[in-house]
Amino acid sequence: MVQAPNTYPRWFAPKAPVLLGFHPNFFTNFPGQFVVMGPPEAQLYCRVVPPADYHFRMTSTNWLEHGRNRTEFDFFANLPAPTNEWTARPRGTVVLLHGYALAQFSMMPWALRLAQDGWRCVLVDLRGHGRSTGKRIYYGLHEVADLSQLLDTLAEKGEVAEPVSVMGESYGAVMALRWKCADPRVRNVVAITPYAGLSNTVLNLQSVYAGWLPKMLIRAGIKKLPVILQTNAAALDTTTALQQHPIQALFVAAKDDKIAPVPDVAQLYALALPGSRLTVVPDSTHETVTYHFAELAAPVEEWLEQ
Repeated sequence: MVQAPNTYPRWFAPKAPVLLGFHPNFFTNFPGQFVVMGPPEAQLYCRVVPPADYHFRMTSTNWLEHGRNRTEFDFFANLPAPTNEWTARPRGTVVLLHGYALAQFSMMPWALRLAQDGWRCVLVDLRGHGRSTGKRIYYGLHEVADLSQLLDTLAEKGEVAEPVSVMGESYGAVMALRWKCADPRVRNVVAITPYAGLSNTVLNLQSVYAGWLPKMLIRAGIKKLPVILQTNAAALDTTTALQQHPIQALFVAAKDDKIAPVPDVAQLYALALPGSRLTVVPDSTHETVTYHFAELAAPVEEWLEQ
């Protein structure tokens, strides 16, 4: 459970219920860079997407495969893109954080959508994910410091436009909430399907993606996790973080989410400061809700503007 997801063999991963289609130049147009973090030492891989006229658009297809719902999202953009009115004067910076076992590619669609509307966006591979290094993940215990150090480095290079916001999905949403709790430079947070309690979420993941694994084995791993990370079990729960440091945030839940169900997200919303918002997206799952731009684009941009 603490081993870096990017060290697992590919055959170990379950078949993805969601497919994302990109043109290769989505990434080649935005050079990546490594930034050294720690302790414990790791190199985070990131790239900056500046404001421009990307003319971002998306199509989606749904079908049944062996009785399971599958969805494919295909994304299109004009690259290289001409400048727009925000290129020289961004409205702010949005750091985008992916889910567990994913990487920055999963948030690239939001980077292009927000960048065309004026925000400078920073895509990050969290430690142990994508091209970033690190032998372990820490469920926010060290990742928060990583993000603050990353912000320091980018600011020194002149790549940060105030104000700074953060948007994350699933595991990345939890990192976003925890980062806001710890770093006053972070103004706005958008948390898409964050989990409330880590142990319940791990069991939900086992039920959905790895039913062949004995629950006894998973529970034994959950029990050892605090010892390995040298903390207590409560410190790994997002509820604890918000109880200790309440913040304002925009929470997004998926109506048909089996990993972080609506009541779990609502529990976090209840712990947040007044002025927070909760949006429940119909006809969406934990895996698909991030790409429901029709329902999310307006509330997300309104939240970032406040």
